[in-house]
Amino acid sequence: MTKTIHYQKTHFITSAPDIRHLPEDEGIEVAFAGRSNAGKSSALNRLTNQKSLAKTSKTPGRTQLINLFKVEDNCHIVDLPGYGFAQVPLELKKKWQKSLGEYLQKRESLKGLVVLMDIRHPMKDLDQQLIYWAVESNLPVQVLLTKADKLKSGARKAQLLNIREQALEYPGDVSVDLFSSSKGIGVDQLRAKLDTWFAPALLDDVIEIVEE
Repeated sequence: MTKTIHYQKTHFITSAPDIRHLPEDEGIEVAFAGRSNAGKSSALNRLTNQKSLAKTSKTPGRTQLINLFKVEDNCHIVDLPGYGFAQVPLELKKKWQKSLGEYLQKRESLKGLVVLMDIRHPMKDLDQQLIYWAVESNLPVQVLLTKADKLKSGARKAQLLNIREQALEYPGDVSVDLFSSSKGIGVDQLRAKLDTWFAPALLDDVIEIVEE
């Protein structure tokens, strides 16, 4: 028996430049990461049925901080800085990459990583590096092929099969699904995946209530 997670109640907690400025390393965190134009903010807003939980920008690369959102007690979503956008200065890129790697490798409460990729431009170098980091840290990875509505059905399915085949090369738990913020494709599957990752924290809550 576990609690139902109400993603629409998700709310912003804090922003931090690196893991040293985040709240205590406890509970369960699920991180969202992706290239600056992968549609990460739109996906978070669709997941939570909120229009402006995550700030969307016409200028990719604006999210330069680690943003923490509370879903339920002991359950948090972390919006990691977008990466790989050409117009961002090299020094800033290096800083982001360092904070991304540090967070993925050292944050104990991190229990799952969602990597968002534009279905038309998936598996760039930094995407692959991110998945390797996660796999080496024994983190399960959910790849979302975003903007899936931009391709016709046949091309969409072909790309999904192609990326799923590539994902088999990683020696870890890497799954791949289609996603579209505008059409709602894959939203239910994403919530179901997050439910399983957050379940241990919610189970603890239920046990405490029963014991009381």
